[in-house]
Amino acid sequence: MKMANSSTFDLSALPFSVPGHFYKGNLHTHCTESDGDYPAEEVIRRYQEKGYDFLALSDHFLECYGFPVTDTRELRSADFTTLISAELHTGNLHNGETWHVLAVGLPLDFAPPEEHEGIESLSKRAFDAGAYIGLVHPAWYGLAPEDARVLPFAHAVEVYNHGSQMENDRGDGWALCDMLLNEGVRLHGFATDDAHHLTHDAFGGWIHVKADSLDADLLLESLRAGRYYSSQGPILKNIECVDGEILVECSAVDAIMVTGRGSRAEKVLGTDLTSVRLPMKRFADAFFRVTVVDSGGRKAWSNPVWLNGD
Repeated sequence: MKMANSSTFDLSALPFSVPGHFYKGNLHTHCTESDGDYPAEEVIRRYQEKGYDFLALSDHFLECYGFPVTDTRELRSADFTTLISAELHTGNLHNGETWHVLAVGLPLDFAPPEEHEGIESLSKRAFDAGAYIGLVHPAWYGLAPEDARVLPFAHAVEVYNHGSQMENDRGDGWALCDMLLNEGVRLHGFATDDAHHLTHDAFGGWIHVKADSLDADLLLESLRAGRYYSSQGPILKNIECVDGEILVECSAVDAIMVTGRGSRAEKVLGTDLTSVRLPMKRFADAFFRVTVVDSGGRKAWSNPVWLNGD
């Protein structure tokens, strides 16, 4: 995993200052190619109806399902695209649970795991093929920092999984992500549904990716670069550093928080907040990330911003 160094961070890595358009999408969803309730066509239709711009069908890459990499290319249109993906499995966590790793942007001919191939090798093959690698639902099955450390090339942690939240109240992944960030590991965070049934487990968490167009390759490039933010509803409009302060602009919310290394934090609480400035000095030797919370308790999260390295 990428470690911090002492150079100056370039805020252009955030999505707000770069050209392009924000596209709403979900990176973790299942269909009947594995254990989902509906075929790909129906899953995509329902996400389109809910205003999504793209979807990754990440079916379980297991022998019992024929190691599917679901081909959704024919379901793309001028105003909706898909990312070729799978959820990889092989070997076990330290607690004995089977590994789950999200790989978005796989080639359709991605080979099944070889005999005795471990998760590091399988995931690294996906990474080398250009995939965005995510550590999914860590709280749901007890993924610990010592597990995460075997995948140093991972791009991100799934910091909110709506299906896991509804299934066993373990949808939050920021605890793991923050522990790794505190060690100096460079990771992003993404929110998803992990929908199987398209009922309680759907349309509860997503990302907004900044790209020049709704092109699968451009979306994937932005994902790998971290040019996105996650949400359950609120909109992040801008985050930048101005005169030693962190400027946050967003849709109307009741709380805006900046979180950093260890217990470091700043906050503003109120009603219908849309723009605040918070002091940056407590975060200057490491990182900060922004959380906003609306009146209904729904959140949006920025990716971590590193201030002491590129």
